[in-house]
Amino acid sequence: MTTQKRHGHAIRRGAVLAGCTALVLSLAGPAAQAGHRDPARQTLGANDGWAAHGTGTTGGAAADAEHVYTVTTWAQFKAALAAGGDAPKIIKVKGTIDAVAEGCEAFAAPGYDFAAYLDKYAPEKWGLEQDLAAEPADSPEGLRRASAANQDKAIKATVPSNTTIIGVGRNAGFKGASLQIRGVDNVIVRNLTLESPVDCFPQWDPTDGSQGNWNSEYDTAVVHGSTHVWLDHNTFTDGSHPDSAAPAYFGMLYQQHDGQLDVVRGSDYVTASWNVFTEHDKTILIGNSDSESTAAGDRGHLKVTLHHNLFARLVERTPRVRFGQVDAYNNHVVADGTYSYSFGIGKESQLVAEHNAFTLPAGISPAKVLKKWNEAPVTAAHNVVNGRPVDLIAVHNAEIPGETLRSGAGWTPALRAQVHPARAVPAIVDRGAGAGRLR
Repeated sequence: MTTQKRHGHAIRRGAVLAGCTALVLSLAGPAAQAGHRDPARQTLGANDGWAAHGTGTTGGAAADAEHVYTVTTWAQFKAALAAGGDAPKIIKVKGTIDAVAEGCEAFAAPGYDFAAYLDKYAPEKWGLEQDLAAEPADSPEGLRRASAANQDKAIKATVPSNTTIIGVGRNAGFKGASLQIRGVDNVIVRNLTLESPVDCFPQWDPTDGSQGNWNSEYDTAVVHGSTHVWLDHNTFTDGSHPDSAAPAYFGMLYQQHDGQLDVVRGSDYVTASWNVFTEHDKTILIGNSDSESTAAGDRGHLKVTLHHNLFARLVERTPRVRFGQVDAYNNHVVADGTYSYSFGIGKESQLVAEHNAFTLPAGISPAKVLKKWNEAPVTAAHNVVNGRPVDLIAVHNAEIPGETLRSGAGWTPALRAQVHPARAVPAIVDRGAGAGRLR
């Protein structure tokens, strides 16, 4: 193995491993097309969800030796992403890489003072009728905006086409990073623990709701205007910064997290399989707006498959859907007292939710699994709640008649990996999902 200096950072370059022709199969993972035993060169199986459509998803499997990197720091990772343009590349992540190792103070603009921010915009002084958009650059809000811009530049990593990012071993991943998969094609992200980025400088919006709200930026992973993306065997978590530990200011939670995964702006052909999503509020958003300005680019797109994922101790959005044909099957939802809903039925969505398992605590009704945001059809069949078959649409409509759902999404998924009986899903998914469980 050789070491080369690029962009001022050392990037270790690994040799291409010649593969075998055997198909690598595992109960704890999708039937990744083999050709190589090296997990970094595995590609998505031929029928494994929407990301298998058309050309399929191969990521950087075809990378030559010049475009295989092992990285251990944030600077090395960003340099590897930038090297070689869209040529196939494999980036192996070793250990946990912290994108905010220097702390939030490193991003603060000169003069920014949070105490001054709280004093200036306290509701008893500022009120709740006017937002902060017109505040000048030298105001507390202007200095917050400048600080936020510094963090934005530092923690976002832009992923090019034809790239595989994969963790090495059981303890690889990122803290505080936001992976930006924007306007590209053919990306694989596997075997990483992704601790949600913490917004160091949330914005107070007095006009958001009846009491105002703190709003944060930075999703853990964003698929924006991109195609053929496979996210597999990752763990998405708030980790050391759970919402339960966050303070309140102005009587509202000081929210420092956005989403764990967004699929937006006409993205297409995405498969998320065998991941763990845990300890979060607004988890997965597919289609980010009802507005006609975005609808034109979203209609006919946002085709996403979610299968064999574990959704544990989450509040909502697993996922919330607008416009897309979304297939959610063989997922396991484990709720606690913070649970709000699982599947959000949004504008012009066509969600198929089948063969899923829900483990709900006493006092939480299966009627809460589905949430109607707009008039749209949904298919929900062969699901179980606490081990028993439940017609999720029927129980929802019976208990929440003011939000009656219409059955029948209008399409039948054809691209599915092995479908397990819903009763078997908890044991299979809990054993096989998440980072560190590739076989």
